[in-house]
Amino acid sequence: MAKNKKSIELSDNKISFIFERNSYNVIRFFPTKMTVDVMVFEDGVKQGVKAIPFAHLPKEIKKIIKPN
Repeated sequence: MAKNKKSIELSDNKISFIFERNSYNVIRFFPTKMTVDVMVFEDGVKQGVKAIPFAHLPKEIKKIIKPN
């Protein structure tokens, strides 16, 4: 039987990207759901944590996380 990974903590890696005037810092990756929790910053002000699908991340960030 395959192992069920809960989440992979990525906050130590300091992975961030900018999309549509917002800055995103990657917090953790959930391989079972293929989602990523990100901290959203708008104009330098923290807006909160948001879960986004892995497929919506920029290609450069996908290469860093490597889900497989």
